[in-house]
Amino acid sequence: MNRRSFLRGAACAVSLSRVSRLRAFDAQGSTAASPGFRFSDVTSAAGISFQHNSGAYGGKLLPETLGSGCAFLDYDRDGWQDILLINGMDWPGHKRQRSTLRLYHNNRNGTFTDVTSRAGLDLEMYGMGVAVGDYDNDGFPDILITCVGQNRLFHNTGKGRFVDVTNASGLGRHLAFSTSALWFDYDRDGFLDLFVCNYVKWSPERDVFCSLDGKHKSYCTPEAYRGETCWLFHNRGNGTFEDVTASSGIFDSSSKSLGVAMLDNDGDGWIDILVANDTQPNKLYRNQRNGTFKDAAVEAGLAFSTEGRARAGMGVDVADFTNSGHLGAAITNFDNEMIGLYDFDGKNYADIASQAGVGLPSKNTLGFGCIFLDANLDGWLDLAVANGHIDETVRNIRGNVGYAQPPQLFLNNGNRGFHDVAAELDAGFDHPKVGRGLAYADFDRDGDLDLLLTTNNGPAYLYRNDQLAENRSIRFRLLGTKSNRDAIGATVRIVAGGMKQSRMLKSGSSYLSQSELPVTFGLGKMDRVASAVIQWPSGRIEEGKNLAAGCSYECVEGKGISPQDGF
Repeated sequence: MNRRSFLRGAACAVSLSRVSRLRAFDAQGSTAASPGFRFSDVTSAAGISFQHNSGAYGGKLLPETLGSGCAFLDYDRDGWQDILLINGMDWPGHKRQRSTLRLYHNNRNGTFTDVTSRAGLDLEMYGMGVAVGDYDNDGFPDILITCVGQNRLFHNTGKGRFVDVTNASGLGRHLAFSTSALWFDYDRDGFLDLFVCNYVKWSPERDVFCSLDGKHKSYCTPEAYRGETCWLFHNRGNGTFEDVTASSGIFDSSSKSLGVAMLDNDGDGWIDILVANDTQPNKLYRNQRNGTFKDAAVEAGLAFSTEGRARAGMGVDVADFTNSGHLGAAITNFDNEMIGLYDFDGKNYADIASQAGVGLPSKNTLGFGCIFLDANLDGWLDLAVANGHIDETVRNIRGNVGYAQPPQLFLNNGNRGFHDVAAELDAGFDHPKVGRGLAYADFDRDGDLDLLLTTNNGPAYLYRNDQLAENRSIRFRLLGTKSNRDAIGATVRIVAGGMKQSRMLKSGSSYLSQSELPVTFGLGKMDRVASAVIQWPSGRIEEGKNLAAGCSYECVEGKGISPQDGF
């Protein structure tokens, strides 16, 4: 234990032993002149050196426009979040370089070491996205890489290495143009199942010639290709998976899916799935609790825009951004379509993007990754978005839209209103980028959430969050026993100073990416949490009381909540 961890652990113990005075909490703090935090670009200082390879050589092949994803994960279970960056590769017949994904180990001092080769991941594949989950409950997170062609499943040996178990697990011989994916336990048997999004029926042999001028090849829109069904794989509990796409009701060959998020739409304790589709209606697969799903997106108000048409859905995230106890959603779309920001009243969703201040600022952007996070730790979830177009010639088509576009960070004012503060965050965060993947984690364990952003055919960016308003937080790390080991699907609800907040521990969300599994609550100036209630995926409910701010808690199913050293 280092000195910093010891002092923080002692502070937690002292806070727990006394009745802390509640400080005044300003729910409207995010509307102040200063955002209350700033981002520092620490990519180079942290030792992150990565260049995404789309394989583009002039042939204008569709997958070149969409990558790449990223993830935060603690692959060696040392309590510090590591970084995984997904890469493409050169196309056959156009070989120029060797490119692989990159795994960076957190050195616990603000820097990372490239351990890709040591971890057994120095392999070429046309990777798109990533989903992280401990599918065999051995305590170490495994990795699913979605690809153009054959997806790859890497089992974590627990000794710093990964082994390719794609074929042995039963996931082999499933070929498609896969995009986002997530792990979730849809039948509540304690083992993580796998949901995979597929885009369109494309292969180099099926490539269609599209052109803006009738002479020169350009990237096709998805209308040029037939859709492809998503896949659902049931975990048998013995290291293998069964394809239950058809029998579960998931099969739909009209979908053109890019983003996926998990939620409990009807509050019944069984996980549902929200899929963002490109030029096709979005899907809300409601869990029927018998191994099957039913699409309820139309009746719920999530399938179409307010004008009743399908938009070009890219990324998606789900969270209780109103602190109402109901999960709302954000879906990024093509330029001139605006972000969809859906508020939920317990029965139906309504797109409030325009009145919430998110619609107009996003109209001229093409959004991909999107995540809800409490960036300034004021107790209200904000919305970060990675933007970037798919075609470098877009400037010649529309004067108001660029290829590289600034990311956005919409601060939540606590009254269903947001405003973009990206330009105020320093470190060039608002500089135009061809943004794609987006994920968050507290990589330096100082209690706030940092950002990882990837670009298409460009570098990745790591932004450290530096708090200026001295707001506080509390963090929870969950370990399932009867539930899946990662506790994916668990919900944590806290009450502090009369304010109620909730977070779901989730895989997936954003676009091709995954954020860390521990959950973070901003507390403003409050120094204690009156109660924290955990609803485990198994249905078990546990509660802790009088928890200290500025601390991290480990929650083991059936064994209660205990403070940990530092964050």
